[in-house]
Amino acid sequence: MSLTYVLAIDQGTTNTKVLAVNVQGVVVAQASRPVTVTYPQPGWVEANGEQIWQSVRAAMADVLVQMQGAAPVAVGISNQRESVLVWDRKTGKPLGPVVVWQCRRTADVCERLRHQGWAPKLHQSTGLQIDPLFSATKLRWLLDHIPQAATRAAAGDLAAGTMDSWLLWNLTGGASHATDVSNASRTQLLGLADRHWQPELLDVFGVPAQVLPQLQSSCGVFGHTVAASGLPAGVPITALIADSHAALFAQGGHSAHGIKATYGTGSSLLTPTAALTFSRHGLSSTVAWQVAGVPTYALEGNIAISGAVVDWLSRLLFGDDPEAVSRVAALAATVENSGGVYLVPAFVGLGAPHWNTDARGVICGLTRGTGPAQLARAALEAVAYQVKDVLTAMEAEQGEAFGAVWADGGASRNNQLMQFQADLVDRPVVRAQATDLSALGAAYLAGLGCGLWADLQALQAFSLDRERFAPRMPPAQRERLYSGWQLALRRACLSGP
Repeated sequence: MSLTYVLAIDQGTTNTKVLAVNVQGVVVAQASRPVTVTYPQPGWVEANGEQIWQSVRAAMADVLVQMQGAAPVAVGISNQRESVLVWDRKTGKPLGPVVVWQCRRTADVCERLRHQGWAPKLHQSTGLQIDPLFSATKLRWLLDHIPQAATRAAAGDLAAGTMDSWLLWNLTGGASHATDVSNASRTQLLGLADRHWQPELLDVFGVPAQVLPQLQSSCGVFGHTVAASGLPAGVPITALIADSHAALFAQGGHSAHGIKATYGTGSSLLTPTAALTFSRHGLSSTVAWQVAGVPTYALEGNIAISGAVVDWLSRLLFGDDPEAVSRVAALAATVENSGGVYLVPAFVGLGAPHWNTDARGVICGLTRGTGPAQLARAALEAVAYQVKDVLTAMEAEQGEAFGAVWADGGASRNNQLMQFQADLVDRPVVRAQATDLSALGAAYLAGLGCGLWADLQALQAFSLDRERFAPRMPPAQRERLYSGWQLALRRACLSGP
């Protein structure tokens, strides 16, 4: 087979996807593998670094078989953000678990930092709130709990990084230890203004500089592959980018102002900004991507539990049934509303724009008429209410209303959710028909990085098929429903320790 294509790896929280994308921007092969996530204690979330790498190898091998042995011209990586791992530089073996972005094990450390008065300084430097979501306290926890890790890290014997760095290390046989600034901006160790690791921040979190990856733009040569799983040696790896940022890039955020909502295990709303902006409304500032040394900044709202609430309810109602999630969606479709039931999925606290670590999940509005269908509907609606909270904060920050919301991610496949979202925010929700936008964004950047496409303008020829959901809910109903959600939120904030 003679075909010019880019291989894109999207390493997510619960699965790894690999795509082959041709010069016309079309997906010509794809494969996926599940990733196991474990919960060893309440609030703790872990994965296994070796298993993540094996999921990449297996999915990659499937795609290369479909491509009949044709080698890609470049590799791009998008990845779950904030999740962090420590490994031995000599053996390449992980020395502990992947502490996943959802994990709350460092909540006490974050609380101590807040009491010490670090919140304003950290926000002004990193654009982030003090919260267990971000990588710095997770990395410190690993260094504290792996035997002799702190000493070995300071001596340069250990490497640490987010999943892009881990995959890059393995793809290059340990030759490259690097990350891009979009992923680095989620660690709380990067200064946004100069986009460098900050010595003061390293001191605050007790992270030795020797353990951290080299910083690079989001596209460019990060290294070259060693032969693995059908992938030949010598293929350049030319893009690393955080998954939500990659989805915004694929949606067209590189050429137009807009707002993107990714509906996954958690949710992320991102909007590019003309310049670096530090939020006054509970949002994060971040580097969306950097091309040719020029950064694009963005405002973001992170929601820890969105699609995951449906997974939780599916296990509660249907146990280990492999069709459990689909059964919850089908149940929700049997009723027109939740019957006044609200489900606030503050299982690990609340993220943007509330940032309340102590909040806990609540279900309220129950009556004798409440059944599984109403609970299923309330779980879906909880996703939309949380997106509405963030969108409201973003409009307050920007001082203007947004137009249509670009939607992507697995949970966006649910028509009932998309229609309720459009009704709730009173504007169109435009869903990308492509299901793998993070991988597409990584492919586009990798193609730029290897010269397959000349510039950002060349990407504008790649049009995404989209489906539009227009609002149709009466204003009085919208206001009544959202008022009920705000009351439920207050109850969630009162139910913590």
